[in-house]
Amino acid sequence: MKKWYASSSPLSSRYLASKALSFSLTTTTTTTTTATTTRPFPNYSPKKPTIRDSELVHHISTSIKQRRREPVRRVLKPFESKFRSDHLIWVLTNIRNDFNLVLNFFDWARLRKEPSVEARCIVIHISAALRHPKTARDLIRGFWANAGGLDIGNSFRHFVEQLVYTYKDWGSDPLVFDIVFQVLVEVGLFVEAKKLFDKMLNYGVVMSVASCNYLLSRLSNNADRIDMAIEVFGEFPRSGVCWNTESYNIMMLAFCKVENVDKARSFLLEMESRGCVPDVVSYSIVIDGLCRVGELQRALELVREMGSKGLKSNPYTYNSIIQLLCNNGKVVEAERVLKEMMNHSVVPDEVIYTTLVNGFYKVGNLSAAFRLYNEMLSRELRPDAITYTALIRGLCQNGKIDEAEKCFHEMLSKGLVADEVTYTVLIDGYCTMGRMKDAFSLHNQMVQLGLTPNIVTYTTLVDGLCKQGEVETANELLHEMCAKGLQLNIFTYNSLINGLCKVGNTKQAVKLMEDMEVAGIHPDAFSYTTLMDVYCKSGEMARANEVLREMLDKGIQPTIVTFNVLMNGFCALGMLEDGNKLLSWMLDKGFKPNATTYNALIKQCCIRSNMKMTSEIYKQMCSQGVPPDSNTYNILIKGHCKARNMKEASYLHKETVEKGFRLSATTYNALIKGLFKRKRVAEARKLFEEMRTEGMTADKEIYDLFLDLNFSEGDMGITLELCDEAIEKCLMAKKSNEHS
Repeated sequence: MKKWYASSSPLSSRYLASKALSFSLTTTTTTTTTATTTRPFPNYSPKKPTIRDSELVHHISTSIKQRRREPVRRVLKPFESKFRSDHLIWVLTNIRNDFNLVLNFFDWARLRKEPSVEARCIVIHISAALRHPKTARDLIRGFWANAGGLDIGNSFRHFVEQLVYTYKDWGSDPLVFDIVFQVLVEVGLFVEAKKLFDKMLNYGVVMSVASCNYLLSRLSNNADRIDMAIEVFGEFPRSGVCWNTESYNIMMLAFCKVENVDKARSFLLEMESRGCVPDVVSYSIVIDGLCRVGELQRALELVREMGSKGLKSNPYTYNSIIQLLCNNGKVVEAERVLKEMMNHSVVPDEVIYTTLVNGFYKVGNLSAAFRLYNEMLSRELRPDAITYTALIRGLCQNGKIDEAEKCFHEMLSKGLVADEVTYTVLIDGYCTMGRMKDAFSLHNQMVQLGLTPNIVTYTTLVDGLCKQGEVETANELLHEMCAKGLQLNIFTYNSLINGLCKVGNTKQAVKLMEDMEVAGIHPDAFSYTTLMDVYCKSGEMARANEVLREMLDKGIQPTIVTFNVLMNGFCALGMLEDGNKLLSWMLDKGFKPNATTYNALIKQCCIRSNMKMTSEIYKQMCSQGVPPDSNTYNILIKGHCKARNMKEASYLHKETVEKGFRLSATTYNALIKGLFKRKRVAEARKLFEEMRTEGMTADKEIYDLFLDLNFSEGDMGITLELCDEAIEKCLMAKKSNEHS
C-alpha cells in the first residue's frame, strides 16, 4: 500500500475541469452493503439523568418550545447558573425533531462552553437526517478547524468513534459518512479519508461514487499525486464503488495535464468496455489533451469518432483545435474551423473569438482581428479583459499606440478591470514608441489603483529607457526594483546590456555580464548575440568570433539570430568568402539557415554584380527548403535590374506578386528604370501607376521620365498632376530633410 499525503491545492477552475469534477451533496447517496461479514452499529447508551436533572431538562425543553419566537438567550436566562454540559444531550433528546430549535439551542450551549464531541456528532446526525447537509458539513468542518493544533490521528479516531456510537439512535442516515468523507478530502486529510472509507466498510457502508470522485479529483489535481489517484481508482471498485463516466473523465483530465495523452485515450476505450458511456466531456478532454501536445490529426479523428457516436461537439472541443492552429500561426485554417462549427449549429463563445483575435494579431493581421472582434459584438458576446488585452497588444506591436490607448479606455468604460498584464502591454507599447513619459504615467496610475507592477513591467520600462539611451535612469530603476524585493531576471539584464551596447558602452556591457554570473543568472544566447552585434557593426569580427567560441564553450546553443548577426557582419565588410564559410559550417553542424542568412550573402553578391554567384546561392537556399521572403525578392530584383537582366527581374516580380509579397519603393524604382531603358514603356507605366496606388514615392528621375512621356503624348492633365505630385513628394520632401 502506497503512502497517502495531505493536500490543500484548489480544484481546477477551468471550464472543462469544473464539469468533470463537479458533485452535489444534495444528490449524494451512500451504498449500504448486506454482506454477512459486516458488523452492526453499536447501541447508544448515554448517561441517565437524575430526578433533579430530569426536572431541569423538562423545564428547559418546555420553555424553548413554548417561547420559540423569543431569543433563546432570553428564554434560558433563568437556567444559566444550573446548566451543565450533560444537560445538552438530554435536552436534544426532547427537541430532536425540530431542526431550528436544535440548532438555536446548540448554538446557545456552545457559546457557554465547547460541546463534547458526542454532542456535536448528535447534532450532525440530526442535521443529516432532517436534510440539512450544509449545517452538518459546517459542524464537521468546524470540528477540524478547532482540532488544527491537536494530534490529528487521535482527534480523528475519537470523532469517528462518537459518530459511529451515536449513529443508530440519532439519525441512521448513511449520508452523514459521505459528508464527513468529503470534508476530510476538502481539508486535505487524505489519510484520514481513506481510513474512514475502510472503517465504514466494516459496517457495510460504501461511500457514494460522488464522494469518491471528489477524492479522485483532489488527488489528480496535483501531478505529484496522480499515482495515488490511480491507486484509488484501482482499489475502490473491489470495495463496491462503481465508477461512472465522471470518474473516468477525472482520470483522463489528470493524465492530459501531465501530457500522458495515450493513457487518457486508453481510458476512453476502457470505460466503454466497463459499461460507462463516454459523453461530450470525455471526448473533449482527450481532444484538448491531443491539441496541447500538438497532435492535430489525432484530435480531428477523435472529433469525427465523437460525431459518429451521435455526440455533438461543444465550444470547448472546437476551441482546443482553434487554439492549436493559432499557436502554429495557421489562423486562416482556425477561422475555417469556426465556420465549420457554426455550420454544425455550435454557437461560438467569447473564449473562441478571443483565441482567434489573439491568433490574428500575432501574425500581424490586425484588420482580421478587429473584424472578428466586431463579429463577436454582433453576436452579443461580451469581450472580456483578455480579449481587449489581445487587441491592445496587437495594436501596440503594429505601432498603433493611439488606437491601443483608445481600446484601453473603451475597455475601462465598459466596466472591465485592467490587470497588471493589460497595463504592462500598454506600457510596453509606449516604451516601443519612445513615449517614456506616458509609460511612467501609466505605471504610476496602476500603482495608485493598488496594482503591483511585477518584474515584467519594470523590465519593459528598463528596456524602453535603454532604447532611448537613458541607461543611467534605467540603472536607477534597477536599484528601485531590488529595493522592492523583485528578483532581476535574464530579460532585465539583457535589456540593460542591449542599452549599454547601443550607447557604445561595450566595456560596461561585458562587466554587467560578469555581474550576472556572480548573481547566479547566466547570460543566454541573446546576451552574447547583443555583444556580438556591437563588435560586428564596429568591424571587430575577430572579437565577435571570440564571443561565439565562448558561447559554444559554455554549452550555450546559438540561435539563428546569432549566426545572422555574424553573417551580416562579414557581408557588410565585403568578407564574402568568410560568409560562405560560415554558411557551410552552419549546415555541417546542423544549424538551419533562414531567409535572412541567405539574404545577406545574396545582397553582397548583387553589390558586386556577381549574378552567377547570386543565382547559385538562391538555388542553394531553395534546395535547403528555406522559402524566400519579401526581402529576398526585393534584393534579387534590384540586383538583376542593376545587371540589366530585365527578363529575370520581370519573372521574379511576377513570382513576388503571386506569393503575396510587396515590392519596396527602391525595387519599383529599379524595375521602372530598367524597363524604360529596354523600351518596355507600357510595363514601366503600369508599375508606376501601381506604385502610386500603393502610396509610394518614386525617384525624381522617374517623375521626369513620365512628365516628358505624357507631355510628348499631349496629355496635359496627367502631366500637370504629375508635376504637382513631384513637387510635393520630391522637392518639398528634400527641403524638409535639409532643414531637419
